[in-house]
Amino acid sequence: MGSAALLVCLACLTIATLVDSYGSNGYDPLHRLLKRKRAKVGSTDTLAWSFELHSQDVYVGPQDGLMEADKITDLPGAPNSVSFDQYSGYVTVDAVNGRALFYYFTESPENAPTKPLVLWLNGGPGCSSFGNGAMMELGPFRVNSDGQSLFRNDYAWNNVANIIFLESPAGVGFSYSNTTSDYNLSGDKRTAQDSLTFLVNWLERFPQYKNRDFYITGESYAGHYVPQLALSILQYNKITNQTTISLRGIAIGNALIDDETYYSGLYDFLWTHALIPDEIHQGIISNCNFTPGAPYTQECVNYLSQVGVAKGSIYRYNIYAPFCTSPPTPNPYSGVRFDPCSDDYIQSYLNLPQVQKALHANVTGLPYLWTSCTLLPWSDSPTTILPIIQQLMASKIRVWIYSGDVDGAVSVTSTRYSINSMNLSIETPWYPWYTQQEVGGYAVGYQGLAFVTVRFSGHFVPSYQPARALTMFLSFIQGTLPPSS
Repeated sequence: MGSAALLVCLACLTIATLVDSYGSNGYDPLHRLLKRKRAKVGSTDTLAWSFELHSQDVYVGPQDGLMEADKITDLPGAPNSVSFDQYSGYVTVDAVNGRALFYYFTESPENAPTKPLVLWLNGGPGCSSFGNGAMMELGPFRVNSDGQSLFRNDYAWNNVANIIFLESPAGVGFSYSNTTSDYNLSGDKRTAQDSLTFLVNWLERFPQYKNRDFYITGESYAGHYVPQLALSILQYNKITNQTTISLRGIAIGNALIDDETYYSGLYDFLWTHALIPDEIHQGIISNCNFTPGAPYTQECVNYLSQVGVAKGSIYRYNIYAPFCTSPPTPNPYSGVRFDPCSDDYIQSYLNLPQVQKALHANVTGLPYLWTSCTLLPWSDSPTTILPIIQQLMASKIRVWIYSGDVDGAVSVTSTRYSINSMNLSIETPWYPWYTQQEVGGYAVGYQGLAFVTVRFSGHFVPSYQPARALTMFLSFIQGTLPPSS
C-alpha cells in the first residue's frame, strides 16, 4: 500500500468518523443502522436482496509470490512457541479505484492440509473481523491488559480448521480504498461483491486451498454478509471457467436475518428476562406494528421510549456482563478468561507501529489509527435474509444458526421467531447438548437447518463461552449436531 493510499484512507475515515468497538463503551452499530432503516420507511431497504453476478464483476489480479510475502515471521508480544503458520496482508478487489481488503489467516497447528478452510466475518456493519473476531473471540491469541503482549487462546477455532479473518468492507480496520467516494457506496451488495472477489484472488494466492471444503461463519450483521456471500459463490460457480469454490456450509451466530421478527423477539426477550415491566411489554404488543414499511403510532413510540429507562444501564450484548471499568470488574463467568475491557487492549495493540509492520498492515510507517468499528454510510440493507437462507437450503448448503442465550442485541427469541416463520419440518427434536460434563446449550434439527443455543453466552459467543463455542463449531464442520451426552 503506497503512502498516498494510506493518507487518503485516513482522510476518509476522519470524514466517516472513527468510533470505538461494540464493546461496553456504549457504541452500538447494529442498533444505529436499524434506527436509520426505520426512519427510511418506503425506501429500497424494504426490498428483499437480489444480486446478479457477471464474470466481469470479479477482478482477478496477479498473485505470484504474495503468499510468501504475507507470512508473519515475528508477531510482537506473541508467546514463544507458535506451532502454526500465519499470514496477513492485502488483496486488491478493485484495481481501478485502488480498493484493497486486509486479511489475517491462521493455519491449524496439526494436519492443516487435511482440515477445511473457514472464513469468519464480523458484522456491525463496519466492525473488524480481525480485531473482534480473531483477537477477542476465536483466533489463536488474545491481548493482555498491557496492550502489548498476547496469550494463547486454548479454544481457538484453528485447532480444528484453517481460518481466514477478513476486514470488510473497505474502510473497516486496515482495509482501504484510494478513491474516497468508495466509502459512500458501502452496503450489502458492495460487501458481497468485494468479499467474493477477495476470496477468488486469495485462492489464487493460496492455491493449495482451492479444492478444500469451505465454510463461511460470522455473527451479528454477518447474518446479512454470510448468506449473501454464500449465494454469490453459488452464482460464481455457475459462470466461472476457473476453479469453483467448494462451499459446504454456513454458520451465523446471534444474527440479524429478519427485521420484523428481530423487533418482536427483542421486546419479548426483555420482558421474559425481567428487564421491562408487564405494562410496557403489553403496550408494545398492543400498539406496535413491526411489519417493514409500517409507520409507528404515537402510542407505540410512547411505549418504546420507556424501554431504556425501565431496563436501566446494562450492556446490550450480554445482559449479565459487567461494563469495562478501571480497575476491571471481576469476571462473573467461572472458568472463563474474558475481560470486558478486551477491546481497549486490542485497540492499543493493533496501533503499535511494530505490530502493524509485522502484520504488513502499514508498510509506509506513517501514523495509522486502527479502530475496531468504523461509522460508514450504508446504501442498502434488505429487511429480510430469510429467502436467501431458503435458497441455500434448497441448494443443499449446510445452514446452522446459533445463539448465545443472554444476548440483548440480537436475542435468541428473535432468532427463534425468524426460524419459526419459515415453517420447517423438525427432524431432531429439541435436546440439551453437552461439553465438559455440563449442558452447553440446546439444539434442534430442522429439515435443511440446525438451530443451536449456547448457554449463558452473550453476543460474542466464542468470547464468553470458548469451550462450548469450539465444541459447537467442531460439530458444525463435521456435519453432526452437538453431542447429546
